[in-house]
Amino acid sequence: MAERFIEVDGVKLRELRRRKMLSLRELGERSGVAFDNINKLENEKHRAQPRTLRKLAEALGVEPHELMKED
Repeated sequence: MAERFIEVDGVKLRELRRRKMLSLRELGERSGVAFDNINKLENEKHRAQPRTLRKLAEALGVEPHELMKED
């Protein structure tokens, strides 16, 4: 079964990362998500798998829905 990809609010993701004073690489190390994938999500060139969203949210101390684009 194919996973549903989620549209990420790249601006919010970048803002939260910068507020925690993390580089892309540091957030990548904390979350286990490749930093180039985080960069693509911040620039809204990619959608995220649910597990990726959960990992990033956990590393940033927020709920996953906070990183999702509003409809």
